[in-house]
Amino acid sequence: MSTLLLNLDFGEPPPKKALEGNAKHRKFVKKRRLLERKGFLNKKKQPPSKVPKLHSEPSKKGETPRVDGTWKATPLPKKTTAASSSGSEQSLDKKAAVPWLTPAPSQKVGSVVAKVDLLGEFQSALPKIKSHPTHPQKKGSQKNPPPRNGPQNSTQTHSENKYSGASQKIPGKMVAIDCEMVGTGPKGHVSSLARCSIVNYDGDVLYDEYILPPCHIVDYRTRWSGIRKQHMVNATPFKIARNQILKILTGKIVVGHAIHNDFKALQYVHPKSLTRDTSHIPLLNRKADCPENATMSLKSLTKKLLNRDIQAGKSGHSSVEDAQATMELYKLVEVEWEQHLAQNPPKD
Repeated sequence: MSTLLLNLDFGEPPPKKALEGNAKHRKFVKKRRLLERKGFLNKKKQPPSKVPKLHSEPSKKGETPRVDGTWKATPLPKKTTAASSSGSEQSLDKKAAVPWLTPAPSQKVGSVVAKVDLLGEFQSALPKIKSHPTHPQKKGSQKNPPPRNGPQNSTQTHSENKYSGASQKIPGKMVAIDCEMVGTGPKGHVSSLARCSIVNYDGDVLYDEYILPPCHIVDYRTRWSGIRKQHMVNATPFKIARNQILKILTGKIVVGHAIHNDFKALQYVHPKSLTRDTSHIPLLNRKADCPENATMSLKSLTKKLLNRDIQAGKSGHSSVEDAQATMELYKLVEVEWEQHLAQNPPKD
C-alpha cells in the first residue's frame, strides 16, 4: 500500500508549480481581456467548446470537465482506501486552484501611457508570438509604375509638348515685317527698299525707318508705297538700315505677306523653317472661303477675316499697318499651322 501512495504522489506535478502557473496565466488572461476591451487587440474567434481545452489541464482518470472549465471528480465506489482519500484531497485542491479560468473584472486605466505600458507587458508575456515587421520599401522601389501603352503615350506627350513648347516660344521670338519699295534703275523697273516696319507679336512697333536706296530713285510709287521725296531727306542709308534690320530678324520667326519680295529688297535670305508667309497658308484661304491654292491679297484677307479696311485712299500704304494686319491674320491660324509645320517641317 505504501508503494502505491508513492507512485501517486510523484505522478502529478507539485501543487506549488501548478499554482504558480495558474497565477501567471490568470494575469495574462486578465491583461488580454483589458486590451480587448480597450480595442488594442481583436477578440479571439474560437468556439466556446474549445476554450476550456486550451486553458485547462489534461483530464485525469475519474474526472469530467464542466462547461465553465472546472473539473468535476466522479464519485468513487464505497470501497475507501488511503489512496482514495489522498486522491479526493488532490481533487479538492485542484478545484480550489481552477477559478483563475474566469478572469476577474479589470480596473479602468485612464491615461494613454498606462495603456501603452499594459500593451508592452502583454507583449513581453508572449515571447513566442513574434510579429514580423514590414520592411520599408527602398527608395528605388517607390517609383511610379510605367503607364500602360508606354510608347504610344510617350509619343503623344512628346508631340503635345512639342506643340505647346513651340506656341510658348513663338510670342517672344516672332516678328512681322512689311517693306515699301520705290522704282530705281532703267525706267524705274527695279524695286529698291525705301521703308521698313517691324512689329512684335502684340503689334508694337520695333522698327520703322525710311531708307535711302543706293541708286537714284526714278519712281517713288507714292500711290502704293506712300513714299515722297521729302521722306528721303533724312532717310537712313541702305547699308546701315540693313544691318539694323538683320539684327532684329536673326534667329526669329518672321511673318509677312508675300515676304519673298521684302527679303529680296533687303538682299537677305531667311531660313524657311523660321518664315511664315500669310499669302501661302491654305488655312487662311479656307477661313476666308477662298481657294486654298490661290494667292490672296493682304487687303482682301484683312477685310474678310478681320473686317477691317487697309491700304485705303490715295495716300498710299502704311507698312506699319500692313505688318500689324499680317500678324493678326497669322494668329488666327497659329496653333493649327504650327502643328502642321511640326509634322511637316519645311526644308531650307
